Amino acid sequence: MAAFMQGMGCTDYAALHAVSIREQERFWRAVWDLGGVIGEPGELALQGADTMLGARWFPEARLNFAENLLRGNDSPGANPDALVFRSEDKIARRLSRVELRQQVARMAAAFRTCGLQPGDRVAAYLPNVPETIIAMLAAASLGAVFSSASPDFGVQGVLDRFGQIEPVVLLACDGYWYNGKRIDVQPRLADILAGLPSVRCMVLVPCLGDALTVSTESTLTLDEFLAPHHRAQEPDFLRLPFDHPLYIMYSSGTTGVPKCIVHGAGGTLLQHLKEHRLHSDLHEGDRLFYYTTCGWMMWNWLATGLASGATLMLYDGSPFLHHGRVLWEYAEAERFTHFGTSAKYIDALAKIHLKPREHFGLSAMRVLMSTGSPLLPESFDFIHRDISPTVQIASISGGTDIVSCFVLGNPALPVWRGEIQCAGLGMAVEVWDEEGQAISGQKGELVCTRPFPSMPVGFWNDADGSRYRAAYFERFPGVWCHGDYCERTLHDGFVIHGRSDATLNPGGVRIGTAEIYRQVEKLDEVQESIVVGQDWQGDVRVVLFVRLREGLSLDATLEARIRQTIRDNTTPRHVPAKILQVADIPRTRSGKIVELAVRRVLHGEPVKNVEALANPEALALFRERVELRD
Repeated sequence: MAAFMQGMGCTDYAALHAVSIREQERFWRAVWDLGGVIGEPGELALQGADTMLGARWFPEARLNFAENLLRGNDSPGANPDALVFRSEDKIARRLSRVELRQQVARMAAAFRTCGLQPGDRVAAYLPNVPETIIAMLAAASLGAVFSSASPDFGVQGVLDRFGQIEPVVLLACDGYWYNGKRIDVQPRLADILAGLPSVRCMVLVPCLGDALTVSTESTLTLDEFLAPHHRAQEPDFLRLPFDHPLYIMYSSGTTGVPKCIVHGAGGTLLQHLKEHRLHSDLHEGDRLFYYTTCGWMMWNWLATGLASGATLMLYDGSPFLHHGRVLWEYAEAERFTHFGTSAKYIDALAKIHLKPREHFGLSAMRVLMSTGSPLLPESFDFIHRDISPTVQIASISGGTDIVSCFVLGNPALPVWRGEIQCAGLGMAVEVWDEEGQAISGQKGELVCTRPFPSMPVGFWNDADGSRYRAAYFERFPGVWCHGDYCERTLHDGFVIHGRSDATLNPGGVRIGTAEIYRQVEKLDEVQESIVVGQDWQGDVRVVLFVRLREGLSLDATLEARIRQTIRDNTTPRHVPAKILQVADIPRTRSGKIVELAVRRVLHGEPVKNVEALANPEALALFRERVELRD
């Protein structure tokens, strides 16, 4: 970051960020050069810069995403690993860059045999295993579009996603391991295949090591699929336009069938190169880990680390195996330099009083990244005290919508407790009030006022772009409104206060849900919580549900402590009208709690897509609660 700043003629980050917004073409060309992008950039870096919806980045460029990820230094002494993989304590594998390229070449040759053409879709119903990375790179090398879903999705959840995009090839696993248990998904596969008539070939990837039982005319095992192509050594890369579709990703789908968000190859590559090399200080030979499934955008973000010469550290399974020690055992053994996870995981570690610093050698670790929900100030304390006093704490926030971040870490800036460090380079991020005026030190809507390369190419099956425009550009015409309720701080950092659509409005005053979580989850007795607004007597009242540590009950004393903690640290308006205990809290498959779904249940409304939830049975715990009738 410091070297790049100097090269751009800037003396501090504020000046560099201003240049990245004011001189967009110059900045993004510099990112292209910094990343050593393989391809032809063309003469023009940006066309139609005056409008977000009309902007086109590098309209003359030609490149291939996989070609940029699969380059590498194979000389003696170079980093030998491309991928390192662990499936809990069951399976351990590693692939060199040479082996990865060879396997991608074989997979791409097999895809061609299926008649795969540029723009065709390849869908993966796979865990976070090397084969998922290989399939993505093989598809991208041919110009096909890749889409993935985690195998913890049921049949309808898969069809809600892949059914919209009509894949030609489906890769599916036999099952996966979670918390020491083998979970066989083969009984689902016949129904999934029946619901996807576009699929010409289903490839079964053995992740459990058992005999495969699914047998249809269009089904092959991975070995059978690849066998005719064992001679393939190097992939061929089809260079395509900058905006050629690379990924189809999905909104959470908790309020209806998921939106299919199409991301282009060039924008994804440039944005990730910027975030990895500058904001994350990722170098060749670094070892990059993010705890994620293939149904969360952080998997896509992690995969691009190959373009910076990093080794991808893959893990599939429960992060709490071995009493929460499993990821730290992995980090120590493989000398992770970058450790990424969710804010909920960090909070859970603190609640079980695990202190990785006391038990594991983590001297190689430079950056700890957190996303998925706001990282609480107390979690900053926990990381600094009990994980590493020297690691950079990089709280990051963006989304599937942009396959990247709006606000994130920065190795050249201080870390302030409870704050995200800065707006990303090239991202014209502001906080606006209800009238569309930029504000600081107050809560408002996170917006982006200028185009950026990783804006979606569009939504699938949205020919006139109306659904895309409605999703981001209607709240403030022509300006991206992300749906986060946030605040710009005195340090020019950011605090996310929750999703705008989950913001509480008692008495007409807007309250971010994260403000309440921040106080409640300080308490040792509270494992996690969810807060929603209940329509009541012409107004909205705040209702808080808490999941307590095992064996504890919500009594009058604990309820009083919760209320007092919230009152002392926020305002009387934040204090819930009702506090109730629940045994579980519903969440998406990427671990995000679903306030809107709970609110619908409270009001007797249907939840439109329970397949999007990891634990849909938890919704029943909120239905017809007699305590909410008065």
